Amino acid sequence: MSLEWSAAAVDPGDGPPQPETWQPTDVPGRPSTFAGADAVAYRTSFDDPRGPEEHHAVLELDGVYAHARVWLDGEQVADHDAYFEPLRIPLPVEADNELVVECRRPEDRFGGIYDTDRVPDAASVPGIWWAASLETYPDPYVAALNVTPQVDGASASVAVEGTVVTDEPIDDRVTLSLRPTGDVRGGGMMSRARVDTEAGRAQIAQEVEVRDPSLWWPHDVGEQPRYAVRAKLDGAERTTVTGLRSVDYGEDGLTINGQRVPARGVNLLDGAPEDIGRAMDANANLVRAHAHALSPEVYEACDEHGVLVWQDLPLTGPGAFDADRGADLLERLVRSRRRHPSLAAVSVHDEPVPDYAAGLGSGLLDRLRFRWRAWRADYDFGPAERVASVADLPVFPVVGPAGIDPDAATMYPGWSFGEPTDADWLCERYDLGDVVAEFGAGAITDGDAADVADFDRGRHDALVDGGVDESQARQAHVVGTVAETLRRRRSDVLAVYALRDVSEAGMGVLAHDGTPKAAFDRLSGAFEPTQVFLEAPSPGESDIVLVHDRPIAGTATVEWDIGGDREQTEVTVDAHARVTVSTLSLSAGDDVTLAVAIDGEVAQNHYSV
Repeated sequence: MSLEWSAAAVDPGDGPPQPETWQPTDVPGRPSTFAGADAVAYRTSFDDPRGPEEHHAVLELDGVYAHARVWLDGEQVADHDAYFEPLRIPLPVEADNELVVECRRPEDRFGGIYDTDRVPDAASVPGIWWAASLETYPDPYVAALNVTPQVDGASASVAVEGTVVTDEPIDDRVTLSLRPTGDVRGGGMMSRARVDTEAGRAQIAQEVEVRDPSLWWPHDVGEQPRYAVRAKLDGAERTTVTGLRSVDYGEDGLTINGQRVPARGVNLLDGAPEDIGRAMDANANLVRAHAHALSPEVYEACDEHGVLVWQDLPLTGPGAFDADRGADLLERLVRSRRRHPSLAAVSVHDEPVPDYAAGLGSGLLDRLRFRWRAWRADYDFGPAERVASVADLPVFPVVGPAGIDPDAATMYPGWSFGEPTDADWLCERYDLGDVVAEFGAGAITDGDAADVADFDRGRHDALVDGGVDESQARQAHVVGTVAETLRRRRSDVLAVYALRDVSEAGMGVLAHDGTPKAAFDRLSGAFEPTQVFLEAPSPGESDIVLVHDRPIAGTATVEWDIGGDREQTEVTVDAHARVTVSTLSLSAGDDVTLAVAIDGEVAQNHYSV
């Protein structure tokens, strides 16, 4: 049942808010009218929604940002403190009912990116962002269903946990079924779980074995089969969807179903479902949810299209935090998203120390200054590692710069300091590069962009002498150079910051409306699964390096053209190989075009020396 809502900015007190006026508003959503408000209340009225066969009325909210209290007819019936976790509230409804939901800004360190100036105020309005409905159910009914895919070699199963609500004592069995969706091969599986309880809530737990399982893969490796899991009790049922996969990170890098999968990714800021197709267009197979939780719709898009998710805990910036609170939130975050086969990794603390490299160059003195500042950088890993210990999938506790020995690196050569070619020095000097969470540069989309979210216009203007074209050319050069460096160094996981701007300018390779900047094509070329690069695109000798991130060996045809002088050779490559093809002697002003063809796929790369 949908509801009609009104809203008002409020000052939280002890009881339900009572503003002088209420404005009609859409729920779910983020009403820009209240941008900058510390608290917003949402009100709706409704009649008893239950029919003759329905005994329960449940308010179901999702994306309740960030802390909330709920009142029904003046009585508080719930509070909430995690916007990524669905809120389901049984309501003791009468003939006429008034419901008020008060949403407040974060009261702790776990607001993530929405509690910073990285996104506009309109993107972080306290509210009900993702879903809001009033549902009715018979008695008894299945109130919640949570599933976890489990793959161990050739064996697969789904761990099912559920909650049954009843007004009367029951001794019955819940039927659990698992069936392939769409064109997935294989038959269905069925199991039964006993429920013997007095009136109230009862938990069920059962493991359902999957015969002849079809595994879920990233889009550049395989298919994305999924399974519908259904729990049925009398006439009530609840269904969810999952996919079968295992995920691990170790000496072999990131592995999916036991197979190495080099991850080429993009950071999402306030990600939307359509961003997943855009990421795939950039040849990415991973998105990083930068210091925020992706909505269920974005996760569904990742599951459907075969894009891995690196999920951050909403915690960013320097400062201490409550590790116990963080551990509780991370456990709940993983639990709320673990049915999604796309969920591949999590992080705890993003950008835990201030940027110490801004404004430094590439010369000897500047590198000495960089090393001094990096040496002085300090961070206590204890709390983040304590939080990370609750995660049962790959976890990179700390995402930060050189100097603090991060689990995943942030590096901005060519933007924060020096030139993009300094990426090699950073990796070698500080043993970075296996996992890189952020790199990139900003660019404008029109000449008037100044004070906008997630964009340092002063830093930009110190690097760019010109307008939009020059700005985007600089960004493309930085993004492409660093991406190629990391690919050549065989990074296990890398992610550009970011896919899309959140306002009129920014760090995105796409504008806010999804229009490509020059850096988008440069990134998609650098992210081709099989691509050829120049080791050093400058006058002198440079190797041609073939990077093959596919899981099968083959024979590649590599071609290079220098000012119309074309040569070609064939190279045998193993799975996930890096091969030096040839060495070129380059002169200033040379235009070099490289191309590689393998298994019907062709990629090109171009350099102006």
